[in-house]
Amino acid sequence: MQCAVIEWARNIVGLTDASSSELDPQSKNPVIHLLPEQQDIIDLGGTMRLGVYPCRLQKESKGKSLYDEDVVYERHRHRYEFNNSYKQTFLDSGYKISGTSPDGRLVELIELTNHPYFLACQYHPEFLSRPGKPHPLFKGLIDAAKKL
Repeated sequence: MQCAVIEWARNIVGLTDASSSELDPQSKNPVIHLLPEQQDIIDLGGTMRLGVYPCRLQKESKGKSLYDEDVVYERHRHRYEFNNSYKQTFLDSGYKISGTSPDGRLVELIELTNHPYFLACQYHPEFLSRPGKPHPLFKGLIDAAKKL
């Protein structure tokens, strides 16, 4: 999801210098960044968002239709998040945020509505996918590809 956010910011929103503060700490447009409460931590060891977290899915979204649930629980292993300072800019440009933390603070799942199948997530669906029981996002990708 992080690379998809950077790509959209650069090529659709027009923030040609957009980046992640992990990749470019001096970025003037860090669309991916450390959470504000982690900004002043010197030793980042052990500060990762790690483990299972809930994701609330937006009604009438591809994500909701794939999971057929209102809230899903997904595994995370990361430290950098979508920068909410850019949230309205992204929404105004046609980006769809289809999954968030229950409080709406953390962006978990994004999608493009004018695309046959474009979803990107902050979590790791590969951790929950098994042979014969694919994760809903992977199953959705295969189903969409078969329709093309």
